[in-house]
Amino acid sequence: MLNLSMFLEDSARKYPSRDALVLGEERLTYAETDALSNQIANLLVESGIEPGDRIAISCPNLPWFPIVYYGILKAGAVVVPLNILLKGSEIAYHLTDAGATAYFCFEGGPDLPIGKYGRAAFHEVPGCRTMFVIGADDTAGDERIAALSAVLPSQPTEFESAVREATDTAVILYTSGTTGRPKGAELTHANMAMNAIASNRLFDSTPGRPDTHLVTLPLFHSFGQTVNMNAGFAVGSTLVMLPRFDAGAALTIMERESITMFAGVPTMYWGLLGAVDDSVNVTRIADNLRRAISGGAALPVEILDRFADRFGVQILEAYGLSETSPIALFSDPERDPRPGSIGIPIWGVEVKLVDPDWNTIEGVDTVGEIAIRGHNIMKGYYGRPDATAESIQSGWFRTGDLARRDADGFYYIVDRAKDMIVRGGFNVYPREIEEVLITHPSVSLAAVIGVSDERYGEEIKAYVIPEPGAQITEPELIGWCKERMASYKYPRSVEFATALPMTATGKLLKRELSSASATAVGSGLGQ
Repeated sequence: MLNLSMFLEDSARKYPSRDALVLGEERLTYAETDALSNQIANLLVESGIEPGDRIAISCPNLPWFPIVYYGILKAGAVVVPLNILLKGSEIAYHLTDAGATAYFCFEGGPDLPIGKYGRAAFHEVPGCRTMFVIGADDTAGDERIAALSAVLPSQPTEFESAVREATDTAVILYTSGTTGRPKGAELTHANMAMNAIASNRLFDSTPGRPDTHLVTLPLFHSFGQTVNMNAGFAVGSTLVMLPRFDAGAALTIMERESITMFAGVPTMYWGLLGAVDDSVNVTRIADNLRRAISGGAALPVEILDRFADRFGVQILEAYGLSETSPIALFSDPERDPRPGSIGIPIWGVEVKLVDPDWNTIEGVDTVGEIAIRGHNIMKGYYGRPDATAESIQSGWFRTGDLARRDADGFYYIVDRAKDMIVRGGFNVYPREIEEVLITHPSVSLAAVIGVSDERYGEEIKAYVIPEPGAQITEPELIGWCKERMASYKYPRSVEFATALPMTATGKLLKRELSSASATAVGSGLGQ
């Protein structure tokens, strides 16, 4: 028997006066956080919620996210975190697909009107019986919608958490939907608990040496949920919340709060490097920061090296997906770092490379699709047995990511299988080109995609954010690439931009770049 909420409850018993959550000047101890979470659980039970019911939440990185998250778990229900950038019809889809019976939604404001979209979605889904609005007093007279501030204070601060089996679903995390409508990955209490414990083994985080996390990763996403929230609460760490990532604000908080643990996606590290100026006490940040974790996308080696030079900390790379709770591989902190590698399988997890027919691929540096088996693999996609059977065989989950393995067993991401470009019969991996582009002194960030081409099937196009003040032309950059890459690899066109489209988690949205480049690219620049 196991309930993921034990992480909060155990730390509240052992360290009641220790800070659990920090947002600006607001600080909540573990005792206060647990009491509020108990009130959420009592509210849900009073509202008719039963164990196994699905409860959705739309909330940015505010103290209310973990409070509601663990309250839902305490009641024995299933947490369904939703991306805060979803619009009305998208929220309605998720509520319907998950069969949500209740919905917690942050009110937001003009720049992020979550409450507006949430209300519209809620009214489209009759099966969702109750909506609780966080941060609002006005419920527009709808008896099914309640302001959390109005109904929570009357609830008791004590609650006996529901008993759940280790194999019961704790969280349903929706995939990004890059290959169709989003699917909900069912993760069990054991999946999430084991991944958090494994994370702390990797980070060397213990109750005797708790960390202070800067939480910039969205908690609705599996990465932040496990690495920051669940792993942090498991050992009584302090979570300093940043609702929206801003590199300058992040550096200020890292200095002020003596941050020891930072986890982010590559674009966040790129942003931190770009925001360092004379006002930043880099030495103080570096003295406190003992762990820097990257995941969610491939980390360019150039950024890894620059960060180590500036902050004196080696970024350790993690790899995983929502379906793997999420961490499956991690840089081995006890061995020499291997820049560019996503590491080795974590404790209790097996990894292999397979071909399209599930055959195991052997051999050093041979490219294949990553397949994973272990305690971190989801139960399946909620309500989609066919999709589950397609992605899981004999306990092995295939990821859609291409990688190679070196002679010592370290894995290196080559690219997403779906992102691979086939140019004139040659396989081209965008990440390889991006790694070269970012070494150019005038290039700050790059994204490479394939675009339709009559002659070669697909042609290679690069989107580039130049370094501030840099003067570089398209022909110059293409010529520079041509000198450093095989003839079938270098980009035939370059588009300069001030920003690139990204998801709420900071991943580059290459599908939006592909849509913008739907017209054919000429191939008159030669092979």
